Amino acid sequence: MTEADGGLGVTSRPEPRVRSARMAELVRAALGLLETEGAHALTMRRLAALVGMRAPSIYKHFESKAALEVALVEDALFDMGDALHHSVADPGADGPVESLLAAYRSQATSRPNRYRLTTSSAFPRAGLLAGLEDWAGEPFFIVAGEAHLSQALWAFAHGTMILELDDRFLAGSDLDATWQAGAIAFSLPGDRPVGEPASLHPVGRQP
Repeated sequence: MTEADGGLGVTSRPEPRVRSARMAELVRAALGLLETEGAHALTMRRLAALVGMRAPSIYKHFESKAALEVALVEDALFDMGDALHHSVADPGADGPVESLLAAYRSQATSRPNRYRLTTSSAFPRAGLLAGLEDWAGEPFFIVAGEAHLSQALWAFAHGTMILELDDRFLAGSDLDATWQAGAIAFSLPGDRPVGEPASLHPVGRQP
């Protein structure tokens, strides 16, 4: 969807980059290393040892660690986008906002360190596949129907998610109830049906 459309159409899913078998192997190994040992352990030397290569050989496939991180983030955005678009297309009885937030939470908790990499201040936006970030985050705009409300909804989801991952809520907090309360709060304004045109164009749709 472009601004000229003026509605809530769905942005086309970008075509993933083609990877060689060795590149795919390196990305899988990097993801395993990231999730089991954390971002500090994700070095080219450590990765090379893990897959039985010499560190300089990795640079034949990824020109830098940053390029490898872009591959990890792109995979994360494709996984998140697929889950969020499905949650909006088929929300079930819970409604689109609660379905969206449940999908977001599930994706983030399934790969917490990849989620942190994808949403960090060092987020590699400049190197990403064109249109991927917009497509992945568009479900927030679809359910909110307005640009700033969609950003507020994402801010609730991301802020709550980071606090949950970092175990920063008070002991004994019922986080399921917290997520549900957020869904109810963002579902209240107008109870706008999914797909109803909004007055503002989508901006800043970041998953």
